[in-house]
Amino acid sequence: MRIVIVAPGSRGDVQPYIALGKGLQNAGHFIRLVSHSNFESLVASHGLEFWSFGNDVKNAVENGEIRELTEKGNFLLLMAKMAKEAEREALRFAEGGLRAAQGMDLVLSGIGGLFIGTAIAEKLDIPFIQAYVFPFTPTKEFSSVLTPKIPPLFNRFSHHLARQLMWQGFRSADTMARKKALNIPTSSLLGPYHSRSTHNMPILYGFSPSVIPAPSDWTGDIHITGYWFTDEGENWRPPAALLDFLQSGSAPLYIGFGSMSNRNPEQTADLVIQALAQTNQRAILLSGWGGLQKANIPDSIFMIDSIPHSWLFPRVSAVIHHGGASTTAAGLKAGVPSIVIPFFGDQPFWGQRIADLGVGPKPIPRKKLTAERLANAINEALTNEGIRQRASKLGRQIQTENGIESAVEIINKLEKRKAA
Repeated sequence: MRIVIVAPGSRGDVQPYIALGKGLQNAGHFIRLVSHSNFESLVASHGLEFWSFGNDVKNAVENGEIRELTEKGNFLLLMAKMAKEAEREALRFAEGGLRAAQGMDLVLSGIGGLFIGTAIAEKLDIPFIQAYVFPFTPTKEFSSVLTPKIPPLFNRFSHHLARQLMWQGFRSADTMARKKALNIPTSSLLGPYHSRSTHNMPILYGFSPSVIPAPSDWTGDIHITGYWFTDEGENWRPPAALLDFLQSGSAPLYIGFGSMSNRNPEQTADLVIQALAQTNQRAILLSGWGGLQKANIPDSIFMIDSIPHSWLFPRVSAVIHHGGASTTAAGLKAGVPSIVIPFFGDQPFWGQRIADLGVGPKPIPRKKLTAERLANAINEALTNEGIRQRASKLGRQIQTENGIESAVEIINKLEKRKAA
């Protein structure tokens, strides 16, 4: 089959779909991945055809207002701001996505491309596969990852509420794209969650059943396949200075907040340095899009712009991160404890899941982060033998799974069904 994968977002959002696309391509499918211009070289390095929306997502993430809302962790206000950005980019996304999908047999996307993906699939009258990296299908067994924890009686309602909040926020952009670029009818008031393009199609979840078991009230067409990992660490060559740092002392901590922006990165770096001094720990500090930087860092800290998690995480004592789905997955696979500093969105859910699984301390919300709290969490992660043993055991279990192979097998059955 000819499959177009629509994958907007940060690197952590895009990377699982690169991994899935590569697996599908290796199985004989033709894959085209459409995303932001930032990721052209990354996608091409994995041998996939890349098409661009024509915009730079990093510029949007580093917007001053976005930085402020991200750090405050106000998800609703952040979503409202992002919805305005989506309205501004609606025609570009629709036109770019439509060009990329011409002549394809199937559209596949996660939450970032859900609305534009279903619209394009409807326009071209081809099927759409929902493929997510966190739970998005309503269930009574736990509340939505995008809402605060609520009494269990309202779990299923929380999923519907989160889905509608997202849809109503992005509805204007979706309507604009459908009317002006795609020339198709607008979605219903309830949104495209039950678009005709998704009928009789499987829903894929790229996380481990060892981390989130399948809810008993999910139907048989919903599949938890296991994580979709890239193998980028296999051919990566670390700089000599990094190897020297790793070999010069005990295993360091990893600290990085991915694409999460800070209004005052110097202040955050100071806080991290204080916590490391209090615990007498070494660390590798990832600057990345988060903007963490410090002009005069001590010799016990190695700063780097980017590094493959799959290469680094097995070499560290614990990982301290924002709780993004991809970083969380990499930390769990490495079998080391995780300390999560969630900002917003699904990050608090993953932080709490880490704690519930007993593979890391309780999460520390970004708004409540202090040097003392971080130091206490570091000490717990490094000295609690139960946490370390459980993290190691879960890592070994995840390493035996092959989420890409499972997802490919499900999609291959669609091709056989089509041929029949």
